[in-house]
Amino acid sequence: MSVGHTGITAPAVASAPSAPSASVDPVVSCDDDCGIRDVLDRIGDKWSVLVVVQLASGTHRFKELQRAVAGISQRMLTLTVRRLERDGLITRTVYPTVPPQVEYELTELGHSLTRLVKALADWSLVHRPDIEAARAEWDAKADMPS
Repeated sequence: MSVGHTGITAPAVASAPSAPSASVDPVVSCDDDCGIRDVLDRIGDKWSVLVVVQLASGTHRFKELQRAVAGISQRMLTLTVRRLERDGLITRTVYPTVPPQVEYELTELGHSLTRLVKALADWSLVHRPDIEAARAEWDAKADMPS
């Protein structure tokens, strides 16, 4: 198994001979990442998550997003919103003003992602002390001479 392997090992599910292959559960039948990695790369990167979290509260202009997402450069924010728009997670509205006013907001698909991000954030808040304790224990063992 390779270091980057993300497949799920599960017994094969027998299907009736007349069943179409499209109805087979993709998590069980995939030998590769089945396209999951492509989606996870987008929604799992640092900047995308932070932009989605900001847009969960409503529509924002570009500079508002840049101020709200600490540490993001203008170029990285531009790339991030373009990718999120391409993936159907946000919409970009340009108003014909001078200079042009651009607003971003989550789509219905983007809003569905915020529930998952919130669940992950809630989980991390609950388990942060356990993770910190595990890290301290591991670090203490790693510092011990062999």
